[in-house]
Amino acid sequence: MKLRAVNEWDALETVVVGTAQSMGGIPTVEESYDPKSKEHILAGTFPHETDCAQELEGLAALIEAHEVRVLRPHNIPDLNQIFARDVGVVVDDRIVITRMISDRAEEWEGIAPLLESVPDSQQLNPPAGVRVEGGDVMPMNGELWVGYSAPDEFKTFTTSRTNEAALDWLADQYPDWNVRGFQLTKSDTDPRANALHLDCCLSVLSGGHAIFHPDGLRLEKDRAWIRERFAGRLLEVDAEQMYDMQCNLISITPQDVVSCPAFGRVNEQLADWGYNVFTTPLQETAKMEGLLRCVTLPLQRKA
Repeated sequence: MKLRAVNEWDALETVVVGTAQSMGGIPTVEESYDPKSKEHILAGTFPHETDCAQELEGLAALIEAHEVRVLRPHNIPDLNQIFARDVGVVVDDRIVITRMISDRAEEWEGIAPLLESVPDSQQLNPPAGVRVEGGDVMPMNGELWVGYSAPDEFKTFTTSRTNEAALDWLADQYPDWNVRGFQLTKSDTDPRANALHLDCCLSVLSGGHAIFHPDGLRLEKDRAWIRERFAGRLLEVDAEQMYDMQCNLISITPQDVVSCPAFGRVNEQLADWGYNVFTTPLQETAKMEGLLRCVTLPLQRKA
């Protein structure tokens, strides 16, 4: 397998789609590690395995219909393996094996067998002291955009998944890439005030367009930079729309974008920008604070 991903939109050739098979029962509030899951546990609306499995099968079928090779993680009993993106991220021709919170570390074992043909030299393991999850890392044609938390917030919030040390480590691994950090807004209790990862508040498309929730970024200078970078090509969404995961899309090709049926305003804007919008329901999966980008791990995008 030849790994390749230099941006968020080149045509997919091979992608991992997460699996809900044997995802385990409903966790307790104490066992959950994001505020949206906690909210649904307390409300008695936490998603069931059968519903999530059906949604993910629908997404896999939609992607396969575009002549993309779809791989699925090897099943590990009683383990939630839905969010494949957080387990690793391909940048250029190597995969960063992300160092996640300990509750999720076992998820890599379901992905590793899919990469047996990838040489060790193309698999990067963060050292102790570096924490990074794939939802926070976006390859952008020579730049790496990374969502992170400053040291004080990283120590405070369970929802802080990528630390400042990851910026320096990634810069060392990719000396020809410019690493740009975006400090994220975090909350362990309010899902509408928590950008779990960078891809929860920002989606970048091939034509220089973006879907953006500005309050997902903690610093005004970062919000201003995004607004300037995408001036005239930016759709801003509010906290409720971020909560629904409307920034968390995936491009199958530069022209073809996957969204969800309920994202009316976003889908209309995508169509107005000239994209082909394909929708598939993932409302149950979204209850765990992740959506289309989170459940997919691109391994190969075309040059």
